[in-house]
Amino acid sequence: MLNDKNILVTGGTGSFGQKFCETVLKEYAPKKIIVYSRDELKQYEMKQRFPDNTSDKKSPMRYLIGDVREENRLLHAFNGVDIVVHAAALKQVPSCEYNPMEAVKTNVIGAMNVVTAAINAGVKKVIALSTDKAASPINLYGATKLCSDKIFTAARAYAGPQEIDFSVVRYGNVFGSRGSVIPFFLKERPKRVLPITDERMTRFWITLREGVDFVLACIKRMKGGEVFVPKIPSMKITDLAKAVAPECKLRFTGIRSGEKIHEVMVGRDDARTTLEFDDYFVIGWAGHNNSFQGRPCPLDFEYRSDNNDQWLTIEQLRKYIEEFLVDHPEYAQ
Repeated sequence: MLNDKNILVTGGTGSFGQKFCETVLKEYAPKKIIVYSRDELKQYEMKQRFPDNTSDKKSPMRYLIGDVREENRLLHAFNGVDIVVHAAALKQVPSCEYNPMEAVKTNVIGAMNVVTAAINAGVKKVIALSTDKAASPINLYGATKLCSDKIFTAARAYAGPQEIDFSVVRYGNVFGSRGSVIPFFLKERPKRVLPITDERMTRFWITLREGVDFVLACIKRMKGGEVFVPKIPSMKITDLAKAVAPECKLRFTGIRSGEKIHEVMVGRDDARTTLEFDDYFVIGWAGHNNSFQGRPCPLDFEYRSDNNDQWLTIEQLRKYIEEFLVDHPEYAQ
C-alpha cells in the first residue's frame, strides 16, 4: 500500500517518526518519505541514520524544515504527497498547562492547517496520531488533542467531491519514548528513592514498534471519519517502579494537576458508535453502516486502563526495560 507512494510525516524527527521511517524503509518501497519538522538539529541527527538524496541519490528520504502552524509552508510541503501521517504536537502535560496558547497553536490550529493544506494539495489519505488523554480530558493537552481528533474526523465534509480520507489513531503511553517515565525512573534510581504521584495509578502501554505497526494497519483499513483504538495491555505504576529499581523505596508525592488515576481510550459516551474487533476498536463507525463488520459495544461499555483484561507483569516490564537499555546505554547504571 505504500510502494511507489509519497509519504509525509509531520513531527517526523520524534520517536514515532523515526521508527515509522525505519519500518517503512525496511518493509516497503516508497517513492519518497518526507520528514517535516521544525528542529534542524534533530533533522541533521536523523540524516545520519537515514541519509537523504544529497548524500545517497537512491535514498527516498527528504527533510523539510517547517511548522504545522504555517499553512502556506504545509501546502508547499504537501505538493505531490499521497499520504500524510500527522505526528507533530506539543505533548508534555505540564508544558501545555503553563503555555496554553502555544499548545492551542500547535495542536489545534496546526490540525486545521494540516486539513486545509491536505485538501488543497490533493492528498489522498491523512491519519493523525492522538492520545488516551483526549478521552474525557482533564488537562489542556488532552483537550487540544480532542479538538484535533474532532477536526480530523469531521474534515471530509470540507473536501467536497474530492476523494480524501481523514482518520485518527488513539493509543496510550509509548514505552520508552521521549518524555516517558522510564528514563526518569532510571535517572532517579541512584538516589534509592523513586517518586510516584499515586500508588493506585494505572496506564495503557504500547511499544514504539507496535504503535507504528498499528498506524500502518489503520492506513490500510481507514475509510475516513473514524478513530482507531488498539487493544493494548495496562500496567501499574508501582509495578513499573519495581521493575526499574526493585531496590528503591517508593515515595508518594500526590497526584498532580491535570493528571488522572486511570486513563480512558473508549469512553462510555463513545460506546454508542464503537465497534469491537479482536485486537482493536473503531469509534465513529455509524457513517459507514457497519461496513467494518465489527461487534457493537454495549451501551455502558468503557475501555479504561484499570478495567483492562490484559496486564503487564513486573517480569514482562523488566524485559522491556532491558531492551530499552540496549538502545539507550546512556541510562545504564
